[in-house]
Amino acid sequence: MRKFVVTIDGKSYEVGVEEIGADETVVNTVAAAPVAASAAKVAAAPAAAVTGEKVVSPFPGLIKKFLVKEGDTVKKDQAILVLEAMKMDNDITAPCDGKVSFKTAVGNNVETNALLAVIG
Repeated sequence: MRKFVVTIDGKSYEVGVEEIGADETVVNTVAAAPVAASAAKVAAAPAAAVTGEKVVSPFPGLIKKFLVKEGDTVKKDQAILVLEAMKMDNDITAPCDGKVSFKTAVGNNVETNALLAVIG
């Protein structure tokens, strides 16, 4: 029997799937009670006011890597970081020329519209 964690409406459940043969599969629920969620951090928007052009996440994903260093001067449409979503790498670009200030960290999971960086 193989065990999986399935998340439905924000609650995680542990389920078991038993493979019987090539033609038939039986699914049994192992635990109906929610399982503790993984320790993945979701980046929160900072409370302080920001000056400059904001770079926000267009969709939920994982900050995979920064393509420039903090404080580097970037050009409009230059890729500044890689956001992984649905197993695909997506370049997030600068909306204007200026110096980049990151507001998240590599390895963070972010939600849609999360503040990623400020170009000022």
